Amino acid sequence: MVPAPGQSHRPIVYQTRPLPSVLVLHTGGTLGMSSQALEARDDLEGSPTVFKAGTGGDYTKPLQPGKLLLNLVTVVPELRTFANLEVKVLMNKDSCQIGPADWITIAKELDAQRPRFDAFIVVHGTDTMAYTASAVSLMLAGFRKPIIFTGSQLPLDMPRSDARQNLIDAVTCATAGFSPPHIALEEVAVCFGGQLLRANRTRKTSATIYSAFGSPQYAPLARMGVGVEWKRDALLQFSSGGRGNGGFTHATYTPRLKLNPNVLRVPIVPGCAPEKAYGDLYGRGVRGVVLEAFGVGNMPMSTDDVTGWIPWLRSQRDQGMMIYLTSQCESGDMHPELYATGSLALEMGAQAGPMMTLECAVVKLMLCLAFPNLPLTVPLAGEL
Repeated sequence: MVPAPGQSHRPIVYQTRPLPSVLVLHTGGTLGMSSQALEARDDLEGSPTVFKAGTGGDYTKPLQPGKLLLNLVTVVPELRTFANLEVKVLMNKDSCQIGPADWITIAKELDAQRPRFDAFIVVHGTDTMAYTASAVSLMLAGFRKPIIFTGSQLPLDMPRSDARQNLIDAVTCATAGFSPPHIALEEVAVCFGGQLLRANRTRKTSATIYSAFGSPQYAPLARMGVGVEWKRDALLQFSSGGRGNGGFTHATYTPRLKLNPNVLRVPIVPGCAPEKAYGDLYGRGVRGVVLEAFGVGNMPMSTDDVTGWIPWLRSQRDQGMMIYLTSQCESGDMHPELYATGSLALEMGAQAGPMMTLECAVVKLMLCLAFPNLPLTVPLAGEL
């Protein structure tokens, strides 16, 4: 129940009837911001900081779980009909500031709380949500409970905010296994703009519209309209055989809570000389490259054996660089062996397989560098 006036607010709301328990992990982003933070501010240290309407936020003040939860159930009272909610403020950051160390923090918290809750909602900013959600899906492969990332384009307390509907949709999907039609959602997903998408297949596709995320290589897990239209055969299915209808799954849960962040995305640009543009990346500490080739895996062929992409790749591979070859296209299949340059890249040890999103490819390369025995092109959580 919501505390009466004068009572201290606890970061938890329980109903008397049996309901699933849901932990809401707050990491920051637009959803939980006060719209007052969107105004110009000059009370921070240093130079004045200006936030334009619809962007930014004040992340300098402590955010109390009880206050945040009371705000959620006051503005979105429907949430209490779906679940017993508990809120934990894990961090309060603009998502552009969230990186590999934070992904590990989020994954560790979810792993620690796994026995206590039936489902999890992660509130996150939109800019890097696809990276974080992909990372969590791979680090916690086999978690077998719903973990749903959501956020908003406008703060919860602003008129026309999409936060309210995104929260309702996320909690609806997270608790779908506890009421008809009893959908067994056992994976990490992103719920945004009326769609539930597999986390490691998701990309942010728009900076301004409410349907800000897409999944170019994989069908939505569900669409929200008047009802919820589930695509059951797209969901991850767990079995001892290892591959369900919705993709590869592990029979046992093995959290992998380490990442090597020394990974770089390198797009191939016509006319670009990689030895000049990038130089000796390995010598500067980079240990993995996601190489964004053309089409199915093509790249320019140099006229000598000293300059160009193949000599540069060879020099990096000889030092031990791990290279994942992907495409600048959003969808399709990789077939670098169809081209001379692609074949040479494969011969020297670059790896390629079914196309991952660029966000997921970066994260998986970080994971495989941290766990050298983990194959880069073998699926962990339906990402391939």
